[in-house]
Amino acid sequence: MSTLDKIPTPAQIKRLPKALLHDHLDGGLRPQTIIDIAKEIGHELPSYDAVELAEWFRASCDSGSLVRYLETFTHTVAVMQRREDIVRVARECAVDLARDGVVYAEVRMAPELLTEKGLTLSAAIEAILEGFSAGEKEAKTEGNNIRVTLLLCGMRQNQLSQEVAELAVKYRERGVVGFDIAGPEDGFPPSDQLDTFEYLRRENAHFTIHAGEAYGLPSIWEAIQLCGAERLGHGVRIIDDIDLNHTPPRLGRLAAYVRDRRIPLEMCPSSNIQTGAAANFADHPIGDLAKLRFRVTVNTDNRLMSATSMSREMSELVTAFNWSFLDLQRVTINALKSSFIPFEERLAIIETVVKPGYLAISAE
Repeated sequence: MSTLDKIPTPAQIKRLPKALLHDHLDGGLRPQTIIDIAKEIGHELPSYDAVELAEWFRASCDSGSLVRYLETFTHTVAVMQRREDIVRVARECAVDLARDGVVYAEVRMAPELLTEKGLTLSAAIEAILEGFSAGEKEAKTEGNNIRVTLLLCGMRQNQLSQEVAELAVKYRERGVVGFDIAGPEDGFPPSDQLDTFEYLRRENAHFTIHAGEAYGLPSIWEAIQLCGAERLGHGVRIIDDIDLNHTPPRLGRLAAYVRDRRIPLEMCPSSNIQTGAAANFADHPIGDLAKLRFRVTVNTDNRLMSATSMSREMSELVTAFNWSFLDLQRVTINALKSSFIPFEERLAIIETVVKPGYLAISAE
């Protein structure tokens, strides 16, 4: 039996090299950072105790109330309006991910949410990139190597997607690797932004689309077939096009297309459980989708709101589905293959960091 067929312990999972494609900057702040900045700017919080505030975020997002869920982001965005605060949040994001064993991350943010106090979109983007760079350097002093890149989000319900997409192209040599649309799916289909996606394709720019999370198969179909999405943000509802009551499972036309084309699924189990896509980890579609060899990746979405990390997501999947080192390595390599950095850079991380790391830790 290969050492990669063994079941990893939580301590081993923590040390494994990881790749992350779907993580929101405004969903991963340190509670103490929120408190520090809120006090400086006079923003009222539900609690000024870091432990209590972290629990408030988690409980609010577990409540099933959309109003309470959205309220959590009003607090994180409120403390990300000054340039120095954005730099701090981005720096701490890189450090925190590196401490969890993440070696490559694409972190996304809608710059339009950071302009309430007068910052321009460009100034917000540059502050994030400065923070990521500082965080990478700080992580290195702690013995952790990480590369953090930025995905720019346009908000579906607003009218700034084209401007943000143009900035994604402008900054693509400086750390911005792609574009995304976020916000409510229901009532705001991806095709509303079709002109923007056609612009990105003309510019040979990468983009992913939030689809198949709160809304079903039509959202996924539009994202892929009308808009040309390279990846699906979540994509969990693709399970609705698969008949699992048949042996072997029968894939519908859309599910078969997604699998055949190796379209990556940016799956975020804890977040999906909070939003009702699954009752618990054991019932999450990721288990069946991985068995059916969809290009599944594991992600955190909003680390603060879900009280999670890549290590926790992986540990829960090991418990729920008895995943081995090999299963975790597969989703990690899937993520790197699906990343928006150049092929040579992806391959270098896989061959020099991921594969040796998994072999060394599994052999212990």
